[in-house]
This record gives sequence, C-alpha cells and structure tokens, in this order.
Amino acid sequence: MLLLWVSVVAASALAAPAPGTREQKLQVAQAPNVVLVASDSFDGRLTFQPGSRVVKLPFINFMKAHGTTFLNAYTNSPICCPSRAAMWSGLFTHLTESWNNFKGLDPNYTTWMDVMEKHGYQTQQFGKLDYTSGHHSVSNRVEAWTRDVAFLLRQEGRPVVNLIPDKNRRRVMERDWQNTDRAIDWLRQEAINYTKPFVLYLGLNLPHPYPSPSSGENFGSSTFHTSLYWLAKVAYDAIKIPKWSALSEMHPVDYYSSYTKNCTGNFTEMEIKNIRAFYYAMCAETDAMLGEIILALRKLDLLQKTIVIYTSDHGEMAMEHRQFYKMSMYEASAHVPLLMMGPGIKVNLQVPNFVSLVDIYPTMLDLSSDPDELTNIATEFPEITYSLDQKLRSIINYPKVSASVHQYNREQFIKWKQSIGQNYSAVIAHLRWHQDWQKAPWEYEKAIRQWLSAHPSPIAVESRHI
Repeated sequence: MLLLWVSVVAASALAAPAPGTREQKLQVAQAPNVVLVASDSFDGRLTFQPGSRVVKLPFINFMKAHGTTFLNAYTNSPICCPSRAAMWSGLFTHLTESWNNFKGLDPNYTTWMDVMEKHGYQTQQFGKLDYTSGHHSVSNRVEAWTRDVAFLLRQEGRPVVNLIPDKNRRRVMERDWQNTDRAIDWLRQEAINYTKPFVLYLGLNLPHPYPSPSSGENFGSSTFHTSLYWLAKVAYDAIKIPKWSALSEMHPVDYYSSYTKNCTGNFTEMEIKNIRAFYYAMCAETDAMLGEIILALRKLDLLQKTIVIYTSDHGEMAMEHRQFYKMSMYEASAHVPLLMMGPGIKVNLQVPNFVSLVDIYPTMLDLSSDPDELTNIATEFPEITYSLDQKLRSIINYPKVSASVHQYNREQFIKWKQSIGQNYSAVIAHLRWHQDWQKAPWEYEKAIRQWLSAHPSPIAVESRHI
C-alpha cells in the first residue's frame, strides 16, 4: 500500500512518538516530502518496453532513469471509485465493499494522507479524488445494480475520436491543466516556506475518455479527444491492431462487456488504429502535466528532497478484446503504472515483483506465450487452478462476497425503484441505455421482475407485507 511504500524511505516520521514531542519534530523535519500524481485510465504497460515505443513520454522516462519502476503493478479493481477507495484506504475491495462507482469510502474515513498529517506532514490535494460514496449518475447506479438481470443494454456511446486541428494546441484537458497550475502555485507560494515536510496529491482525469455528445443522462465517456500537437508524439506505424475473437466465440463476460460498451458493431482497422492513437496522445498530455510538477520541484530546489510517485487507478482497453474503457482484468485494463523517485529510492531500477495499489498481487500469471490473452488455460491445468482457488479461499470467502454483492445490487435497486414508484420504467427509458430499452420495455420489465422474484431480498419481502 502507499503508506508502506512511503514508510520505506520515511520510517523515522511514520514511526515517531506521540505528536508534539521534541523527538518527533526533529524526525519529521528530516523526512522527505512526498508528491503523488495519480492519473485516470493510464495503461501501465506504456511505462516500459516495448509499450513505451508507441508514444513519447519524456517525464515518465525521466522517472525511470532517476528512480524505480514497478513492472507488474495492478489495480485492485478496474473501476474508478473502487480502485481509488482501495488506494486511499489501504484495504482490498472486499473490505471496502466498494463495488461500483457509486459505492466508495465514507467521507470521514481515515486515509493514508490523514495518517501522514497526524505524523507531522503538511498536506494538500488538488484535482480528482473520487474515492468516497455518493458520486456519479443515476445511470451508473442502476446499471451496476441490475447486472444480474438477464438482459443486454448498451450503456456507453460508440467509441469515437475527435481532433483539434491545431499543431500548437497544448492544453486540451483544461481542467487538468488548471489543477496542475494550482498545485505548482501551492509549491511556489506555500510549500517552499514550510519548515516541516509536505505531502502533495494531484489527481488528473486524463487519459480517461471524454464525455460523448450523444443523448441520454451522461451517455458514457466514449470520445478520445486530442490535438495535432499531442498526436505528433505518437508513432502511428508502431500502433498494434489487437486481435479479436469472433463474437460467437467470445466468453459470455467478454461479450457482455463488448455489448454494453457498444463495441459489437463493425469497426474498420483505421477506426481502431485512430482510437488507439488518440488514446496514446492523451497519455502524452498526461505525461506533460507530470513533467510540470517535476520541473517545478527542480526549479524550487525541492526535487532532491522529495519522493515523487506516479500511478493510475486502472488502465484503458483502447479496443483490445473488442472493448474500450476498463472494467476488465485483462492487462490493458488492470495493469497500472507505478514509478517512484527521490531520496532513498534506487535509480534506474526495474522491479518485476507483482504489486498492486494496495499490496502484492500474488495470483497474477505470466501469459508471455499468449500475449493477446485469447486462450483460457484454466482448464488445461486443473491442479494449479485448484491450488490457486484454495489459496484465494484462504484469504477471502469469495462466494460469500459475491453473494453479498448480488444482495447489495438487489436491495439498492429495490430502494431506488420504490422511491420512483410505478413510473420507474419511464425513468429508465431516459437513462443511458434508452435506445435499447425503448425498443421493448415490457421485455426488460419482465426480466427485472423475474430477477427480483428469483432472489427475494429482505427489503422486497418486507415491502410485500406493508
């Protein structure tokens, strides 16, 4: 977990006696600063070869040369809020019970940054956090709760690209640049004057796809948007067209993901290549913001006194496995960047150990003979599969956790349905999946009734007696 990584090089501060003592003040004063830059949807494979050949990432390369790169870092849940809840709490997802983008940590939960502050650090945060409960749209909530229902509904707009034809347009994601500016101003105006170490967090939205202009409530984020300035950083000829299984041969989970992400239609190779190129260009813009922080630290003579960490909440499929977005444990979605540099951190070191935003990721396998991850080898090695299953069960009773997720989904949907009343179907008909729902609403209503009657929850049973 992040607190453990930081404690390796700042142990004197974190192991200090009660706040306010003379010994603690002396130890904290000698501890390094910490800057954590966390982006959204950055494919961790781009931080090492051969992935890094496709786009110029000078500041990630700077961190690689002057620090340590974790080659096998993974998200604990490839969705924004659950992954961030895990990172900020230091707890696995089955402990945070953050199952979707609506369910995260309690707003008053003690995070790693709170712990750092209690041990004498000055703390500041800018930009995207997204680890507490209650955010995102009604569509996000209803879609998550009804994933057990036997229907398929498109939840996203078809992935598309949108180009700003300006070779000089550097600031495309203006909100991220504004938060980067705010962080740099804070370093210049406040942090430079502190007599005790500081922790700075900068959360970026890039390279997350942009909201699509289609109709419906928050109809997905399916637009890959950049300018000619950033597109020039991409080696177009090096972009790989991913292999796809035929729709008829796809695993049901993969087919569900492709369908709900609106990716089951026909795509030309040019469309696929452009989506990937634009995504890489968005990664280059992300790298530039990371660079602005590094340059500011160096200019202020703080770089040699500061641990800099760069990571992301999850990756981006970018049309691998006929999908975009995340929500998958395939490499593109689950592999995240993790780089560290600063005092006490070894330089130009690449660590192959499996780690995650919380801790070591012990069950990840090496799929080098199947780089496209198209072969299910579980059935070929039943002994290994059984052994890994037993190890997993010794850590977590996952059937019980799965059952609790299904129970949570039903109860939350019932509460929402009861709050809407008999008109709930009309409300759903205007959510992001409206195009499919409006074709045959009675069929989908029937599927919901069958789902709820097959798995009655305490709320449903109680409501029958009211």
